[in-house]
Amino acid sequence: MGVIVGICQKITVLTPGQIQVLDNAASVLGLAADLAHAQVTLYAPGHSENFLAIVAQAKPSTSYIDFKTSILGSTVQAGEEPLVWRTLVSGANIAGQREWALGMDALEMQVYPIRDFDGGLIAAASFETNAQEAGADDHSMLVETAYMLLTMAAIGGPLDRRLYRPLSTRDGIVVIDERGCITFANSAADAIYKVLGINRIIGRRVSDRQVNMKLVQQALATGQPLEKETEAGHMILVQRAIPIFVGGQVVRTVFIIADVTDIRKKEKELLVKSAVIQEIHHRVKNNLQTIASLLRLQARRTKTPEVKAALRESVNRILSISVVHEFLSQQDREYIDVAEVTKNILDLVIQNMLEPNFNIETVLNGQTVILPSEQASSLALVINELIQNSIEHGFVGRKEGLIGVDITTTPESYQIDIYDDGIGLPKDFTLQNTNSLGLQIVRTLIENDLGGKFRLFSRAGTHAFITIPRLMEGVKEAKEE
Repeated sequence: MGVIVGICQKITVLTPGQIQVLDNAASVLGLAADLAHAQVTLYAPGHSENFLAIVAQAKPSTSYIDFKTSILGSTVQAGEEPLVWRTLVSGANIAGQREWALGMDALEMQVYPIRDFDGGLIAAASFETNAQEAGADDHSMLVETAYMLLTMAAIGGPLDRRLYRPLSTRDGIVVIDERGCITFANSAADAIYKVLGINRIIGRRVSDRQVNMKLVQQALATGQPLEKETEAGHMILVQRAIPIFVGGQVVRTVFIIADVTDIRKKEKELLVKSAVIQEIHHRVKNNLQTIASLLRLQARRTKTPEVKAALRESVNRILSISVVHEFLSQQDREYIDVAEVTKNILDLVIQNMLEPNFNIETVLNGQTVILPSEQASSLALVINELIQNSIEHGFVGRKEGLIGVDITTTPESYQIDIYDDGIGLPKDFTLQNTNSLGLQIVRTLIENDLGGKFRLFSRAGTHAFITIPRLMEGVKEAKEE
């Protein structure tokens, strides 16, 4: 259920059909506010007699409106908003002034009726702005155009909100009348057309070859709003054409044009940079795999079992880091899903460490945990060492076993439990006194690189439990995207 629908159901006397009309109008409220350079508020009759309910409100991004906003979802007495009340009673368009705070300049206010599908009066739309904006020559025409847009949306049904999205300060605004004649252009639109060699477009027709508003002509022919990105001269332009219908006839067309040349240039630079970074990760991965291949070759030639084992462990450490770079080479972000990396490391270690006649079962239960590449590389090494330890020491005298990894999150931390169903830890084992190089690496990486905690304990096998503090807000936001 939408916000507008919920508010209307709670504090107004409107029927479901009438509420839908206001919800439709609210879908273009931001664009209407930007066109009118005014704050737009929708009022409907409240449950209590002589009370008005504020059901929707939008401030413009095209103008600074220096006054307090009303509280959305609240009610006010009719006497506090006399212009709105008069419009709701009479159905007339009413203009006037109001004070929003004692001693402050009065606001210019224009109020229009909103009607349902049957022509019944169900709400009022107020357009409030400062005296400077209201004094501009084209202000009344822009407010009228914005009201026409609201009226069309209200009884026209759901619209593609992307095409009716609000404006930005860099957008050029052009208003075209029912005859195809340009009646208004703001300074941003003038600046764009001056670069295109046209000093003044007001008074020209959209069919003028120099103006070249083919998108407007297409929108008028189809009766639908259109958007297109085009190149003109050395500029990249995004154009939107929005025809406004009243009674089935086009009464205005709003044409929005924006120069996005710099934005597209920066986007292209970012794409190139991303491609270069991905290629670097790809080459690092290949180099690591080459080193691993050389160490494998060395391991085959040596006859000393201890050297073979050490080289094999080194190969797995290198390949675990390679896994991280492989993921980074395939995406355009410097973040890694820990569960995906863990799965690949499990496969790598089992492939390189297991004896042919040993049967291993693996279990991976992983919530989504996203880490930046540097931390992911450290964690990949940790996971590799712990899985290797399980395979080397956990199943002595056995021909089968299970290795599992559980990844969970709490509001404060990420928790990773790497476990097996093997013989467990020796009775006199302590993490502080162990001489295992692998466990020393694990402890150092977790405590120093990841800022986390690590403990080992026996419970139907061996559990290595890792706790890593949650990351800074920026990384969490990247994950949510």
